[in-house]
Amino acid sequence: MGSRSNVVIDGIRQMITSGELVAGSRLPVERELGARLGVSRGPLREGVRALVVLGVLETRQGDGTYVTSLEPGQLLEPLGMLAELQSPENAVHLLGVRRVLEPEAAAHAALRISDDELAEARRILERGEAILAGGDGDIDLEATIDVDTEFHRVIANASGNPAFAALIDALVGRTARARLWRAIHQRGAVHDTQREHRAILDALEAHDPDRARIRMSVHVLGVEDYTERHVDEQPVDDAD
Repeated sequence: MGSRSNVVIDGIRQMITSGELVAGSRLPVERELGARLGVSRGPLREGVRALVVLGVLETRQGDGTYVTSLEPGQLLEPLGMLAELQSPENAVHLLGVRRVLEPEAAAHAALRISDDELAEARRILERGEAILAGGDGDIDLEATIDVDTEFHRVIANASGNPAFAALIDALVGRTARARLWRAIHQRGAVHDTQREHRAILDALEAHDPDRARIRMSVHVLGVEDYTERHVDEQPVDDAD
């Protein structure tokens, strides 16, 4: 990207951070904005396109360009793409990031989680138990990973911190294949995961942040440790 388009990006960023533009604001028309930033049409459009990709701006056909809602989930979506492109070795690094974030999210959730959110978490784990009830030979491992992902997202959302929730949402789905690899190759892993989820839920129901933090740390560390020890065995397509 050229230096002139970077001028556009920096200029619009400053207009947002100063409060001149807020979520939902319409950008000035192209000629006015270009004159203000001292750039021609080409770099202006290039800079605007970059901010659209990043989720900062959105174009509305026939109606101009607007600042988005600037919600963390939207702004952090490119992080999900970055995670998708990681090698098996870097899947371990992503799990390490989860190990830092998720225990704190669980601790926050223990203090804030609502009865409805607890009920949703219970329903998710009950669905997981129904999947496991068929016996080891009949377990739908993909479905257990879906349960795992949904459970972690409920907790992240219950933390009350949109940035936590967006970061975890961007990472939890992208480490699914590493978790699936463990489920396939480590006997009893899916049952261990269900027990760990139940222990986390117990801590949330007790509104005990310290216990929730510890239970989540143990849970995520188990996946990280297994992935790190067996990273050389994973096909590239099976770790993201």
